[in-house]
Amino acid sequence: MVGVCSEGQTAKEKIRVGPPATDQDSQRRQEVIRCFCVVKRRDPRLKNYLLMESPVNMSAILLAYLFFVLYAGPKFMANRKPFQLKEAMIVYNLSLVGLSAYIVYEFLMSGWATGYTWRCDPCDYSNSPQGLRMARVAWLFLFSKFIELMDTVFFVLRKKHSQITFLHIFHHSFMPWTWWWGVSYAPGGMGSFHAMVNSCVHVIMYFYYGLSAAGPRFQKFLWWKKYMTAIQLTQFVLVSLHVTQWYFMKSCDYQVPLFIHLIWMYGTFFFVLFSNFWYQAYVKGKRLPKNTQQLAKNGTANGSTTVANGSSVVSNGHGMHENGLSNGKKHHENGSTLNGKMKKA
Repeated sequence: MVGVCSEGQTAKEKIRVGPPATDQDSQRRQEVIRCFCVVKRRDPRLKNYLLMESPVNMSAILLAYLFFVLYAGPKFMANRKPFQLKEAMIVYNLSLVGLSAYIVYEFLMSGWATGYTWRCDPCDYSNSPQGLRMARVAWLFLFSKFIELMDTVFFVLRKKHSQITFLHIFHHSFMPWTWWWGVSYAPGGMGSFHAMVNSCVHVIMYFYYGLSAAGPRFQKFLWWKKYMTAIQLTQFVLVSLHVTQWYFMKSCDYQVPLFIHLIWMYGTFFFVLFSNFWYQAYVKGKRLPKNTQQLAKNGTANGSTTVANGSSVVSNGHGMHENGLSNGKKHHENGSTLNGKMKKA
């Protein structure tokens, strides 16, 4: 079997090795050889890229991330005041806007706008300029997922523990781990569609967070924040619909069908998780700040909304900010006193 996957074959050829299947036994043999060759040989074009030498390094980073956000970080911040990271967060978020926009452009130029059919598109394993360009942007998308781990680090350092939910942590750790395997074996083709769509969403999402971090004077420009979770849900619908085409095609030469199944499950699973978030946040109101919930209960809340980033929640009611500054009560008291004096007069 080792001889079948010869060094001189390309990754695409390795997946198609063996004689045509003539009976059930030969079909099983074909599947075994195909899986063996895929697992045995990763795309050699990416072997010198950062984090791509083996799954050990990227797994270690993700385990360290989980250890920090679940244990070490909260323990470190237990007796400390929250860090004020306004400037750092503005730079961070707007930098990710630029990076995500560049990734979208590269995905389009390396295939999705220059030759892909948007249906059954195989991965190009050649060393052609187009094939190498797609491989590079696939790796860049993967690397951006590791940068985005800083989302949670900022939450920990600012003691926003309520925003570090299961959905947030699972999304931020699951995406880079699974995409490492995707980039290693199929950097391109129809399996890269969800990466391009995800980057489009992140252009919008991190632009929102950049403006939100800039302070209260930009709040009037964030009227569209209530649509952010809807955009996330739309993303998962598009991803699932795109790969669903594969199940209705008579034939498709995409080389790693396993990824099609995984992407479909990914889109469906996250759609369910984000739908639950939408229900909890908007219908039941459980994700809103306690003071906002109390105001809403008393019938005095005005314009409080919730936004999801993977799982992160941002709330900003009209006249309410995280720093807790409020003078409405004093105005009310002063007004009541003045009114009483006027009645006496």
